[in-house]
Amino acid sequence: MTDLINARFILGISPENQQISALLGLPSANIDDPTLITADVVVIVASAKSGIDPKLVSQWHTFRELYIPTIVAVIDFEDGDVDFEDMSAIVGKMLEPVVTPYLVLHADNGEPTALINLEDQMITDYSTKQVAKIPSDSEHKELILEFKEELHNSLIEGGWDQFSAGLIIPAIPLMPKNNLGVAEIKRFLDLIPSRG
Repeated sequence: MTDLINARFILGISPENQQISALLGLPSANIDDPTLITADVVVIVASAKSGIDPKLVSQWHTFRELYIPTIVAVIDFEDGDVDFEDMSAIVGKMLEPVVTPYLVLHADNGEPTALINLEDQMITDYSTKQVAKIPSDSEHKELILEFKEELHNSLIEGGWDQFSAGLIIPAIPLMPKNNLGVAEIKRFLDLIPSRG
C-alpha cells in the first residue's frame, strides 16, 4: 500500500527503461495506468532517436490536468542529429514547454561528458568514474548566459516550488552509461516530499 501512497513512476517506452528504472529507483508505468492519479512525481523518458511514446503524447492533456510534478529525462542525444537542446524544444512542441536547469558540455571528441548547472554555473564532470564538481570559467559563463537568463525568468514567479506544484517541467539530459544526469534528476525527485 505504501507504493500507492508514495507513487513515483517512469513513463515512456525506450529500450533503456529497465536500466533507467534501476538507476533512479523508480518503477515503469504506462500513461493509462490508473495508479498514476496517486503519483507524487513522474519522470517522462524522451529519446532524441525515437521520440516520445505516442500514447503519452495523445493522453498528455488529460494527464496534465492532475498537476503531477513531472521531469523529462532526455536520452539518446549523444550520437544523433538531435542534441539535448533540440530535443528539449521538440518536447516543448509535442507536450508543453520545458525549462532546462542544466546544459550538456562536450569533450573535444564530441562526447557529452559534463553538465553545467545554469543556476550556480558549477560544472559536474562525468568523464571519469570519479565524478567531480568544478567551477565554470568565463568562456562557459558567456556561452550559457542566454540560457541562464531564460531559466531565471522562468523561476521569477515562484522558484522551483512551481515544479513541486506541477506548474513547470524541467528537462534533464540522462546518459545511463556514465550516470550523467542521474544525480540531477534525483535532486528534483527529492524536492517532492515523501508521503509514505
